[in-house]
Amino acid sequence: MKEFFRKLNSITAKLEKALLSLSILLMMINTTANALGRYVFNQSIYFSEELNQFLMVSVTFIGLAYAVRNGRNIRMTAIYDSLSHKKKKFLMIIIAITTSMLMFLLAYEAYSYVMQLKEINRLSPALQLPVYLVYMIVPIGFFMAGLQFLIRFIQNLLHDEIYLSYDVIEEKDCDSTIGDQAC
Repeated sequence: MKEFFRKLNSITAKLEKALLSLSILLMMINTTANALGRYVFNQSIYFSEELNQFLMVSVTFIGLAYAVRNGRNIRMTAIYDSLSHKKKKFLMIIIAITTSMLMFLLAYEAYSYVMQLKEINRLSPALQLPVYLVYMIVPIGFFMAGLQFLIRFIQNLLHDEIYLSYDVIEEKDCDSTIGDQAC
C-alpha cells in the first residue's frame, strides 16, 4: 500500500507541476504579447483576457492540490496548537477525512455542472471554445486535492507522527523533556 501511495503521489506531483508551469508560462507570454501589441502596434489580442481567465482557473484549482500535497494549504491552528500530540493527531485525522470527503463532493458537483455546460453547448465568447473543456480543470483540481487529503488521512492512521501530506511531517514546536503541556 505504501508503494501505491508513493506512485500516486509521484504521478500527481508531475501532473500538477506540468499544468501549473504551463499555465503560468502561457499567462506570462499572453500578457506580454498583449501589452506589446497594445502599446507598440495599437492592437490588442482580442482573446487575451479570456485566455488569462481560463489559465487563472487552472492555476487556482491545480494550485489547490499542489498546496495540499506540500502541506502548504491554509490551516486555522489557534486551538490546534494548544492541544497535546494525541489530540492534535486525532483532530488531524478528523480534519483530513472530512476535508477529503468535501473535496470529493465538490469534485462531483463541479463535474455535474461541467456536464450541464456540455449539454447546452456553451462556447466562450472570444475563442469560441466549448466552455466545459476549459472548466473541466475544476473537478480535476478538487479530485486531486481530495486524493491528497485522503492520503494525509491514511498516513496519519498508519504513523505516530502528524502528517501534513504524504511526505511532510509536522514539526514539534516544544520540548517534551522540560514538561511542556502541549507535547
